[in-house]
Amino acid sequence: MAATKRITVGAAVVALTAGLAGCSALGGTATEGAAGPRKAAPPKNVVRLIGDGSTAFTGAQPGLRKPERLAPGQKPPQFVVFSWDGAGEDSQKLFSHFRKVGKKHGATMTYFLSGVYLLPEDKSTLYDPPGHSPGRSDIGFNDTEGIRATVRELRGAWQEGNEIGTHFNGHFCGPESGVGTWSVEDWKSEITQAKAFVKKWKTNAGLGAESPLPFDYDKELIGARTPCLEGRKNFVQAASDLGWRYDTSGVNNQVWPGKDHGLWDLSLQMIPIPGRSFETLSMDYNFMVNQSGTTKGDPSMHQEWGDQFRDGMLEAFDRAYDGNRAPLVIGNHFESWNGQTYMRAIEETIAKVCGKTDVRCVSFRQLADWLDAQDPAQLAKLRTLKVGEAPKAGWPAFLAAQPASSARPSSPATPSAKPASAT
Repeated sequence: MAATKRITVGAAVVALTAGLAGCSALGGTATEGAAGPRKAAPPKNVVRLIGDGSTAFTGAQPGLRKPERLAPGQKPPQFVVFSWDGAGEDSQKLFSHFRKVGKKHGATMTYFLSGVYLLPEDKSTLYDPPGHSPGRSDIGFNDTEGIRATVRELRGAWQEGNEIGTHFNGHFCGPESGVGTWSVEDWKSEITQAKAFVKKWKTNAGLGAESPLPFDYDKELIGARTPCLEGRKNFVQAASDLGWRYDTSGVNNQVWPGKDHGLWDLSLQMIPIPGRSFETLSMDYNFMVNQSGTTKGDPSMHQEWGDQFRDGMLEAFDRAYDGNRAPLVIGNHFESWNGQTYMRAIEETIAKVCGKTDVRCVSFRQLADWLDAQDPAQLAKLRTLKVGEAPKAGWPAFLAAQPASSARPSSPATPSAKPASAT
């Protein structure tokens, strides 16, 4: 993944009822969005190196807002999460580009790093993937300059308030030897190795003179998206055992999230495909497969396909913003599919929605922080709203404070059933 070298992925196709499951590939001042509570005080300038100095404790992450509980009757903010699978910097320079886009529009995002992007090819056998021989990866490895560039972007992204998650390592998909066949212990091994490549990138790449990543990855890493959205059941169990806080590997409708094995289920969502009679997942890959079926489709259709992706995201945003205010989750890849039309669509969507009143374009970590700060009974009530459904009597009545006589109900509020998976 150096400046002159492109790492590619064999994209596995996973059929859904109305689309395809996403598959991952590499391709100012940060804020939580246009509106929200005050920022936390800036951290003190403290640097404490960890291990070989690849990472460091530098204090609280800058650029974040302290989450606040909704007041009785208050309309929820509209959260939008833009996230990137297999984040790394290569010759396309899309990582650095979207950092600039985020800063321009007051958006923080989640970057899911593939651990092997910090592992040089000559050290590939350090990776021992479950079910495969050491040194095997379906997305390759990296070289020194690619690692240097990726670390530079990771460092800057975190300092701007973005989240660094994980997309694991070798990106194995499919029914025979993909991540869907992994046990809970296999997932724990993969997670341990993904952390190790981040915590030892200086030693592995021979870049001891470079500045460290400014976070403790053991504490930074609280969520993930699995390759091709496979293996979620055992991954969620492993993540729960490790104390993680969210997963975004499943398929949801645009409703308020609940928890699965103690993790917030912040999965991708089914959203409209304008002009089509069905919906698909909220990810560039899924629109691409439904449009061209290939990464190099008819150039005369590139503009139309990008516009369709953008307009689908905007339709999904509008029905939440004007309806149930459920968080909108968007997944992407730093890729040039169909002439980079999907990158254009994402950028135009960010510019359109992130400056609107009550909108907060945030990372998954920030969304999880906000959810954790809320009254569970209020969240349960929010989960009763269907896709695009606004409270009939208005938000003040819907989320009004409970009378004292009913402050302790005889039975707890029950969330509505989890949306049926499209798989």
